[in-house]
Amino acid sequence: MTITLKLATSLDGRIATATGESRWITGPEAREAVHRLRSEHDAVVVGVETALADDPELTVRLPGWTGHQPARVVLDSRQRLADGCKLVATARDIPTYLVSTTPPEPRLTDAGVRVLQVQAVGEERPALRDVVETLAREGLSRLFVEGGGQVAASFLRCGLVDRLEWFRAPVVIGGEGRPGIGALAVAALADAPRLRRLEVREVGADLWERYERV
Repeated sequence: MTITLKLATSLDGRIATATGESRWITGPEAREAVHRLRSEHDAVVVGVETALADDPELTVRLPGWTGHQPARVVLDSRQRLADGCKLVATARDIPTYLVSTTPPEPRLTDAGVRVLQVQAVGEERPALRDVVETLAREGLSRLFVEGGGQVAASFLRCGLVDRLEWFRAPVVIGGEGRPGIGALAVAALADAPRLRRLEVREVGADLWERYERV
């Protein structure tokens, strides 16, 4: 199992303004690089808050692309994904999984969504290690985690991030903006997740920083 976390943020690590505006923080070159990264993975993973706020397709959209489309995975403990959203509407065309802590709802399974029930922890959130093991049994062993901030923090807290692809735009949003990584409950620097920088490159006006777990 290989898990890659992708972040696209401002210089100060924000993914949206206080009002939720986020399109587009990074430029077209960075977004194209993200699509190429998606194509290299088995599945793209997001939290339900991102799915509800952005109504994403989570597909590879490159000029002339006819290759592999990764599965889409939504972490949604209470199955709040809307019936008319793009992920549900295209579930019969592109494999779409919803990871929940409750039994599958017919409105989703009838639309072609594969609902996977896992154990709950804390505030009824899916237990991430159980999630990863469940997805691996589905043949999804290369995961591309795209957000939001709480999902990113959860994978980092559990020590499940093998690689980090960080796209950083030359803009500053400020402390009232929405963070790319949520609370990690780090009390001492020794407890903070450590990564080794592999590469930094320019993509258009943005920086692309690549890291791996120490």
